Amino acid sequence: MFLVDTNIWLEELLEQERSKEVSDFLSRIPSDQLYISDFSYHSIGVIFSRLKKMNVFTVFTEEVLLDSGVNLVRLAPAGMIAIPGLCKEHGFDFDDAYQYAIAEAYGLDIVSFDHDFDRTGRGRKEPGDIGM
Repeated sequence: MFLVDTNIWLEELLEQERSKEVSDFLSRIPSDQLYISDFSYHSIGVIFSRLKKMNVFTVFTEEVLLDSGVNLVRLAPAGMIAIPGLCKEHGFDFDDAYQYAIAEAYGLDIVSFDHDFDRTGRGRKEPGDIGM
């Protein structure tokens, strides 16, 4: 089961350089094995609001969360206690610490283009690394 980081979703939504790799990954892995944190989901909303493309956010919400069944997960307040320690231990900023804490709490592999996760025992995978 995979926690899909914000940058992976944005790669496809913004049709960036590695969007085909992301699209192939998302089509290979059953939706019920994919997870997105509430932080990523809200960040995507903020980005598309700034780009004045809220229609993309609406379609993302409908297709990814409502229709396909990708799992939306969050940290309870008690889980937030770990964030400062993760920032210090791994040199994370808040969003990376949050994603890492979610992966730990739910036992998920992190799928990300962010090399910051490489400094941890959990590590990360890129979409092209994951076969089915």
